[in-house]
This record gives sequence, structure tokens and C-alpha cells, in this order.
Amino acid sequence: MAQQATYEDVNLILRLYEMRREEKMRAARGWFLGNFKPKSLAEMQQLCPPGSDANAFMRQTVSYWDMVASFVTSGVLNQELFFQSGAELLNVWVRIEPILPEVRAAFKNPGTWANLEKVGKAFADHLGPDVYAGFVARVRG
Repeated sequence: MAQQATYEDVNLILRLYEMRREEKMRAARGWFLGNFKPKSLAEMQQLCPPGSDANAFMRQTVSYWDMVASFVTSGVLNQELFFQSGAELLNVWVRIEPILPEVRAAFKNPGTWANLEKVGKAFADHLGPDVYAGFVARVRG
């Protein structure tokens, strides 16, 4: 049985929303959602070369959502409540999933973006296979 959401969960979600409104974070998220669709590590490296704004935007967006996912996986943030307003995390997960094995191998770190993966998969299960498949088709399209 899912644990009841608390006022602390609500306050954390509101704080996370405020952080997303910060000017640089908004620019990073806008770039990521509009441009980041690599199908391989090589494509990611071409799109986001080290030292570029694109690389900074990608790292800022993915690390933000991996941090948020860590709150969910650790039990600090109620998962069911988060799923009601956190679809952007799923969008980020769907975009990084195809390249995740290569990224982990390149960095020799099997835990890279593990929280994002865990919450992304749980979110997909929450939506159900048909809804998730449609979401993936729209996002990766």
C-alpha cells in the first residue's frame, strides 16, 4: 500500500518547481526538451561537445532530474504524488534511456543516472504499457 503524501511532500514539490523556474535552469530545460534526442553516445557527444552550452544544458537538466529521482527512491518524496505533476522527469528518462548503457560504459560507472532510471521505469509502470508507448513515440518521434 502506498504511503500517504504529506505536507512536506507538497512543500518539496513546490520548492522543486521554484527551482525549475530559475533563468538558467529554464534555458537548460528548454534546450534539452527541444534538442536532445540522440540515439547513441556518439550522437550525444556531437550534439553536446565538452565545454559547450549544449553540454552544460544537458548536464544541468539530467542531473536536476536525477536529483529529484533520488528524493523519490529514498522515500523523501511521495512517489504517487510526484507522478501527478512530474511528467518532465519521464520526458528526460525517455530521452536518455537509449544512450544509458553506452554512457555507463564510457564513464565506467554502472550507477550513472540510476535514480532517474528507477523512477522513470516506475513512472512507465504507473502509466501502463499503452499510455507509456504513446508517450515514448511522441517524445522520441
